[in-house]
Amino acid sequence: MSVVEQYARAHIVTDTEDDDRDAVPVVLRYDPDTDPRAVRVGLPGPHEWTFSRSLLEEGLRAPVGSGEVRVWPCGRVQAVVEFHSAGGVSVVQFERKTLMRFLRRTYMAAERVSS
Repeated sequence: MSVVEQYARAHIVTDTEDDDRDAVPVVLRYDPDTDPRAVRVGLPGPHEWTFSRSLLEEGLRAPVGSGEVRVWPCGRVQAVVEFHSAGGVSVVQFERKTLMRFLRRTYMAAERVSS
């Protein structure tokens, strides 16, 4: 089985008065058999986003994206992923090392599939 699934904790950033800064569970998923160029991020509730793996990787170094998904580094240790939908915007802050570990695992899984 080549599916990579990683559970992570992230902060959903909001601009409301009752802003809850506690980390929430997030699922990072990669299935090279379904789409070897895409990753999925599952937020609490029914919210799941699929976007380019290269977008996530590039966004760890410099701001990238337009439209529904944008990614950018936030200081030395964090990265932000911003999801746009008709219902609004979700801004999610991750530790960069969590996303880097996930990306490494996706490349290892892709190599196993292509071998």
